[in-house]
Amino acid sequence: MNRLITIKPGWAFAIYMVLDTICVGMGMGVPIFCIFFGFLVGWYIVRMIVATTEQIREVLRKFLLYAAVASAFTFVVMTVIWGRCFLMLFDPGMDYANFGIPMILYDPKASFIGWLVLMIVVSPFLQLLATLFGSHLTLLTWLKSRA
Repeated sequence: MNRLITIKPGWAFAIYMVLDTICVGMGMGVPIFCIFFGFLVGWYIVRMIVATTEQIREVLRKFLLYAAVASAFTFVVMTVIWGRCFLMLFDPGMDYANFGIPMILYDPKASFIGWLVLMIVVSPFLQLLATLFGSHLTLLTWLKSRA
């Protein structure tokens, strides 16, 4: 386990990128597994940081930075997957009701816009929150065991 925790952050991020892409694929473009993966990523980030430093200010700063970078990668992946669909908003003949997304609002076009915002903006933010939650829980248990 210590060998896994002490790998370089660059390698850890490369492994994260592969696993996050697999999570996106498992959700077929919907990053629900990426959000759940955020809890595990938060645990790993804190374990990796406290293996090298015990300064609480540096630990807090680093896990916020790493969580933001992880969420930014998911944002980029979601933008690549769903971003091209924004061009469909300017097509007057587009049939939004048969696009294959759930009609979460009353109007099909509004549902389409809401779906795109949910996939591109809200989902990476939820992953950031899950990562921060997992990080804070791990940090609290580490602090409790240290005291």
